[in-house]
Amino acid sequence: TEKASSNAEANVYTFEVAKNSTKDSVSKEIKTLYKVTPSKVRMINLPAKRVFVRGRRGTQSAIKKALIYLKKGDKINLS
Repeated sequence: TEKASSNAEANVYTFEVAKNSTKDSVSKEIKTLYKVTPSKVRMINLPAKRVFVRGRRGTQSAIKKALIYLKKGDKINLS
């Protein structure tokens, strides 16, 4: 999203993670995948939403996000 991409410039990266993941498990995965050490990890639970699309009612699944804060100078190359 636009907010997540603007945060990436400030060394804060947003990832969608599994429901049962913890701060510690996310931190370990970031270390192994991207070779950087997060200074802080924050978790956000977004609830399911009711939506109305093409004349039908439905639900949008609940998700969990992780905000990864890095030290100044560290970067994650997403491409």
